[in-house]
Formats: sequence, structure tokens, C-alpha cells
Amino acid sequence: MSISSIRKRLTVANMLNGVFIVLVLIVFFNPSAKALLIRGLMQVGLFQPDISQPIKTTNNTSLPNITFQNTNGQILNLSDQKGKVIFINFWATWCPPCIAEMPSVNELYEKLQHNKNIVFIMVDADHDFNKSVPFMNKHQFTLPLYEANSEIPENLLSGSIPITVIFDKKGQLVFHHEGAGDYSSAKFADYLLKLSR
Repeated sequence: MSISSIRKRLTVANMLNGVFIVLVLIVFFNPSAKALLIRGLMQVGLFQPDISQPIKTTNNTSLPNITFQNTNGQILNLSDQKGKVIFINFWATWCPPCIAEMPSVNELYEKLQHNKNIVFIMVDADHDFNKSVPFMNKHQFTLPLYEANSEIPENLLSGSIPITVIFDKKGQLVFHHEGAGDYSSAKFADYLLKLSR
């Protein structure tokens, strides 16, 4: 093998390594690119929320006394929603896993929005409707947007996002998922429908 062919191979290898490093840096530093990567991994079956393991709960059947406010200023008290299944998602516009899972949450919402026994509460963790409303509009998400008006207990929001929690009709916490999740599956929709009966 000649020296020129070795140099050509080394140049091609170096270029490929450079491209790979640039792609890794883009994914690492660009939230949209990172979200796109996570969404791609969702499509191959990763990030599936585990609904097979019910959460061990206490006998306390009252919902936490948390209030939320929507973009129109209307107040929703969580404890008033007892008797319904409550799907709450804590998220932010700068959070790549939140951005990645949002299309699947929106798909789930569109499937079940007419079920009067299921309530969806998308909580802007940053309390900044000036960012979250344009984000929802840009992506044509129809999800009901809220911000918390009171303290969120640590068993619901531990400091990282996204977090999704579900309360059953009795007010028991039955699902808690930290990190991105693909909620668009028929299996997950059936899970919520069974809880709502």
C-alpha cells in the first residue's frame, strides 16, 4: 500500500471522526436536536412508560390540595377533580425530554379529550405562559396548559422534569414516571380508559 493511499484513508477517517464529533456536540448542546434523537428512540420502542407496576399507596384517598391556573386565568383545584382520572405532566420549553414526549402526550390527549372522566393538566414548570403558549401554538398542540398556583408535594415533583403522574378516580396516585415517555400507544390509552370506568 502506498503512502498516498494511507494518507487518503487517514484523511477520510479523520473527516468521519470530525463529523461524528460535530453531531455529538450538536445533540449535546442543542435541545431541539436532543429532543429529535429521543423522539427517534421512542419510535423504535424505547422510553415506554411502565404501567404494569402499580404504585404502593397509603389509605389516604384525598387528592393533594393543589391549585392550577390556565392561560385564561381560570383556577382548577385538584381536590375538586376527585371522581375523575387525572393525568398531570410537568414540563418546560427548554427541556429536551419534555419536547420529545410532547407529541405523544398530545396524541393521547386528542384520543381521550372527549372522555368526561379523564382530566389532562399540562403544567408549565417555569410559570412562563409567554414561552409555553407560543411553543404549544408553534407545534399545534391542543393540550390544556396550566401553571401551579400552590406548592407541589415532593412525591409528585421531585426536581427534575418531565414528570407524569396519574391519579385514579378515588384520588390515589397510581402512576409516576420521571423522564421522557411515549404515551401514544393504544396500550397506554386503554390503561387510562380502564381507570376511568
